[in-house]
Amino acid sequence: MKFDEIGEWSEIKLEIIKEYACAYSTIMAAQKKKPFLKNLTCAYIDAFAGAGKHLSRTTGQYVKGSPANALNIHPPLDDYFFIDLDAQKASALKELSKDRSNVRVYEGDCNKLLLTEIFPKVKWDDFRRGLCLLDPYGLHLNWEVIRQAGRMKSIEIFLNFPVADMNRNVFWRNPQGVASDDMARMNSYWGDESWRSVVYDKDLFGGDIKSSDNPAIADAFRERLKKVASFSYVPQPIPMKNGQGAVVYYLFFASQNSTGGKIVKQIFEKYGGPDYKWR
Repeated sequence: MKFDEIGEWSEIKLEIIKEYACAYSTIMAAQKKKPFLKNLTCAYIDAFAGAGKHLSRTTGQYVKGSPANALNIHPPLDDYFFIDLDAQKASALKELSKDRSNVRVYEGDCNKLLLTEIFPKVKWDDFRRGLCLLDPYGLHLNWEVIRQAGRMKSIEIFLNFPVADMNRNVFWRNPQGVASDDMARMNSYWGDESWRSVVYDKDLFGGDIKSSDNPAIADAFRERLKKVASFSYVPQPIPMKNGQGAVVYYLFFASQNSTGGKIVKQIFEKYGGPDYKWR
């Protein structure tokens, strides 16, 4: 099969997630030693998992994808859930994990599978916890998934906020020309049409005119993660930039746990450098 080619920013993202996942598994392993948490189990969830490896545009070499990195975490987590819409990629994931009885691979739409099949297996009251990667290629994620993860209290998320797709297909100076399908994708990702009041002001004739830049839009979504999805800790996201310096997407982290928030903030600062403080 043809593996996805990824830029340097994606390789950095993989390192960020791997570094936090290792810290997460170490903390959870320590929690399990407490008598009242002896039944605690922890899961890794990858909603747009891919084939398990990618081809680096920078080096031309193969790079381990997030599922492969997750399977190499030590101490290991209890369960792994990998989802991909592409049959070939799902098959590759099954091959990658064939020797692991605690891995489940799903072929299909993560927007449905997460809500119906996977999140119900990671309930707080059942002493289940999860780290979930929501890394769509564009505006292919439904807000209900994000909202449900926040309200469950048991799930932490890394989230791709695809601002390049938004700017290219939705945030036009004249929004009247935006395709209805793209508008629907934006509403689905954001959860409603309130993004319009963030992105646009009214001109003298009552029409919409784009007034917000990328950081302002990302900051508004960060507030939405806290106030609407009910995540308690949402550090400022890290801007992921291409070789020309343009922001391709923002990588968000959201959690109910202050320790997780502090660790991710440190990781973001490490990999983002001075660009991390974009406000």
